[in-house]
Formats: sequence, structure tokens, C-alpha cells
Amino acid sequence: MSHLYDIAHARAGDKGDTSIIVVAPYDIADFDRVGDALASDAVAAHLGVPVANVTVRPSPTLGAFTVVIRERLDGGVTRSRSVDPHGKSLSGHILEIPTQAPRVES
Repeated sequence: MSHLYDIAHARAGDKGDTSIIVVAPYDIADFDRVGDALASDAVAAHLGVPVANVTVRPSPTLGAFTVVIRERLDGGVTRSRSVDPHGKSLSGHILEIPTQAPRVES
């Protein structure tokens, strides 16, 4: 089984109680494969949040996806008692989502 970390990298940021993660494939040929793995319901299930709190926006021109996860940071940096109030570890966690095998062109 392969995972997003095999074909993409990520960077996390935060705004209040919202985590914002950019996920970009190493190779643009994997753009659709990364997008398939980042379905909102798959991200929500993987992170244990309601699907209504997850928005995934593709940016084909940039070759990346923006994943917005609302109400994930326990109140935000100044309120959270979390070990990771900025949610930086979420970028690594999201890369553990499994991916489908690459499509074979005939």
C-alpha cells in the first residue's frame, strides 16, 4: 500500500482554530492521484473530524491542493492546551492517507 508521503509533501499553517495545509505532489503527473486521496470524506475520517469541517480546493496552476480543517486546533494558538497548538504535525499526519495504485496507461 502506498501513502501520500510517497508522492507528495505538505506544509501546515493556522488561522485561529483553523488548520490550513497545502499538499503538493513531487511530480505533477501525480496531481489527480493526490486529489483522489484528498477527498473531503477521506480527510475527515483520517483526522477524526466532521466532513462538514473539511474543504479541499485544487489549484492546478500551482500543482497543489489547499486543505482547510475548521475547528481542529482546540480554540487556536492562544487558547489551546494542545502540545501542537499550531497544528504543524497535521501536515505529516495527512500524508499518511493511503493512495490508490498508479493508473497504468495501455
